[in-house]
Amino acid sequence: MSSLLALSNSFADTVEQAGSAVVAVDAGTRISPSGIHWRHGIIVTSNESLQRYDEIAVTLSDGCSVPVTFLGHDPSTDIAVFQLRDVEIPVAKIGDATTLKVGHLVLGLARSREGDLRAAMGAISVITGAWQSRSGGKIDQFIRPDINFYPGFAGGPLVDVSGDVVGMNTSGRRGTALTIPTATVNRVVEQLVAKGRISRGYLGLGMQSVRLPNNLRTTLNLTSAGGVIVVNVEPSGPADNGGVLLGDVLVRFDGVSVSDTGDVLALLNNSDRIGKNVKVQVVRGGMLVELALTVGERPTKED
Repeated sequence: MSSLLALSNSFADTVEQAGSAVVAVDAGTRISPSGIHWRHGIIVTSNESLQRYDEIAVTLSDGCSVPVTFLGHDPSTDIAVFQLRDVEIPVAKIGDATTLKVGHLVLGLARSREGDLRAAMGAISVITGAWQSRSGGKIDQFIRPDINFYPGFAGGPLVDVSGDVVGMNTSGRRGTALTIPTATVNRVVEQLVAKGRISRGYLGLGMQSVRLPNNLRTTLNLTSAGGVIVVNVEPSGPADNGGVLLGDVLVRFDGVSVSDTGDVLALLNNSDRIGKNVKVQVVRGGMLVELALTVGERPTKED
């Protein structure tokens, strides 16, 4: 009994400590998502839980509501970032999600609009490598905790037993629990704080995934069963300037085979490629043609 009491007290202390950096985000929704004081003056929350980005306030642990300023968002990773000014609250202790293993105990934390702290406990049920969201965002790890995230837990932290924040909680398909790892949040926060947007590569192409005939694959010695057919070329865009034509089938980009549009988007998500010359291979008229393109930066637009 004493060991169980010690464990219970340890969890309660962890919740109290880590919860001091958790806020509620009042964004005009019936249920307020939570947020994390990620670094000094920077609040991170779930983008999909927001209905607006102006006139936002956060509720602190003492129940006080203070305004925050929108800095930027990345819908592809479900991260929105706000600035908190002239208010001193504890900063989250950011940990390393790569230390997690299946079976590790974790805590999901949230704060209500009234300022009450909430917690749910579970274990890591699935953890794998990097993946890409449906909207093209690069997520460094797939983390699924076996926790019921009740309304208001979106945007809050996933905390390990040491009290370190290992990610931001959100919802996956069919409402399942999902956690965006700290490495992803850190990368997105860096760009949003610096520029207010996420820089991504841009070719100026409309594309569709296609399967390649077996005889064509054999003739051209292609390893992938698919490619990406060009259905639109933006005039004077990077691809147009590089000689890409309607009907070309892109099969290789910067030395990497591509079999569908997701592969291309994942490669363009690397901002390091912006402004760089890359070689692409396309199938044109039954032959392989190599072209040189200069990757542009995707134009800013409202998501």
